[in-house]
Amino acid sequence: MKPVDTLDNPATAANDTGASVRPKVGFVSLGCPKNLVDSEVMMGLLSRGGADLTPRAEDAEILVVNTCSFIDSAKQESVDAILEMVQHKTAHGGRAQKLIVAGCLVERYRDEIRKNIPEVDAVVGTGELEAILAAAGLVQPAQPESPFNILTGTQAESLIERVPSAVAQRLKNTEEPTPSRPEGDAREAAGRFSRASWDGAHTALPEYLYTEDTPRILSTPRASAYIKIAEGCDHPCTFCIIPQLRGKFRSRPIASIVAEAKSLIAQGVREITLIGQDTTCYGEDLPLQERNGKRPELADLLDALAPLPGLKWLRFLYAYPNKITNRLLEAIAKHDNVAKYLDVPLQHASANVLKSMKRGGTADRFLQILDHARSVVPGLTVRSTFIVGFPGETEEDFKALSSFVSAAKIDWLGVFSYSDEEGAAAYELGEKVPKRTIESRNRKLMKLQQKISAKLRSKAVGEIVDVLVEGPSEETELLWQGRTLNMAPEIDGKVLINDFGPHEELVPGTFYKVEITEAHDYDLVARVLE
Repeated sequence: MKPVDTLDNPATAANDTGASVRPKVGFVSLGCPKNLVDSEVMMGLLSRGGADLTPRAEDAEILVVNTCSFIDSAKQESVDAILEMVQHKTAHGGRAQKLIVAGCLVERYRDEIRKNIPEVDAVVGTGELEAILAAAGLVQPAQPESPFNILTGTQAESLIERVPSAVAQRLKNTEEPTPSRPEGDAREAAGRFSRASWDGAHTALPEYLYTEDTPRILSTPRASAYIKIAEGCDHPCTFCIIPQLRGKFRSRPIASIVAEAKSLIAQGVREITLIGQDTTCYGEDLPLQERNGKRPELADLLDALAPLPGLKWLRFLYAYPNKITNRLLEAIAKHDNVAKYLDVPLQHASANVLKSMKRGGTADRFLQILDHARSVVPGLTVRSTFIVGFPGETEEDFKALSSFVSAAKIDWLGVFSYSDEEGAAAYELGEKVPKRTIESRNRKLMKLQQKISAKLRSKAVGEIVDVLVEGPSEETELLWQGRTLNMAPEIDGKVLINDFGPHEELVPGTFYKVEITEAHDYDLVARVLE
């Protein structure tokens, strides 16, 4: 667990009591990149609202923990992080005066957090990011009946003038309905988004969606950034509670995303990764376009972003198998700076398990999808994830999954052990798989993938490619590390650099041409050419 890396301002002024005029705020951001973007938005709002940001929890007067609640291990990590931050507030000599908990754990356990951790002063859900200002005491709550426990800060009320006008307008305007997909409306009517059993949860689903005007402070390395193009999810997957946590699927307009991309590029960003719960649903809730009478889609967004001057690399994550269209594949293939990369979480390959998951599909159908994608996009890199131990998964089901993995030759693969989540439909299913069996299957599948990965990595030896250098290796200071275009940040392998070539030193955030000299199970070794 690490705090979000932000720049500390040593010149913070102090008043007569020794308290900062601009309070220092420390962030801990947990979970996925989508959660990280939420943290960056909250940091931007706080900075504009009159706070300074610090990466050191011991220096912070206000602490924010942005939580994840996807699976049990994520929830436990979130609780541990909150309790760790409590120590900075209660321990002798601790500077922290307020502790704010934000994110998915709040949506699920809003009342439980308040009841069991009384040191928490405010909670901010996934659809309430703009309320972080009020929670920190920088502005008064926008509405008389606030859902937050607010401790009033000492900042002057004039700070409310620093709230962006676009944000203030959205806070006042609560009557405009949020556009949605027909599938989402139908599933809402069928109870997909119900929170009836969640004590303390708001009845209304989150509807928040940030815009290009929303302040945001990047916590990723300077050359790289994520852009969240959509929020929420409408899919019926029985193992997942993200729809209840994040609300119905909703897209940002292309113009808004392009404007944000231009702003990021102007700040020095050269690599943009587009994210959403399902990026391939993008645009299905947006108005029809005047020029062609169709709704915008992900391929249109790629076509709009790829030509932007200064954008070196562009990729998107989280595709749904039946949403991978020819139009999308052709858009990937035609732009040199768009990663020939398809991240498609298939979750399983047994028809029986997929049916129970409400995913649909079969191993044969998935192989057809992958074969077709590879034929349209030469050199395509495929990433996927699978769940082992889903209720009712038999040994035959697991063998079917293993056979599929052997046949599919997936470049990057992650395996999750099934986590029983209260509120998910799968929680009610019988035939639970014993934990020991689940972990055994996880190890077996990863061992199988390790051999596949090693063979695929070996094919790269001798290739000359561009690498984005990130800095010294996390494993040893003797090596530096970077990534190729077909390695997504944090989730895929690395390129380890042991020879700087003509350079005395390398510059993080810079692209270098390298030759791959060695291959390991998941990582590559390279020497810099120029």
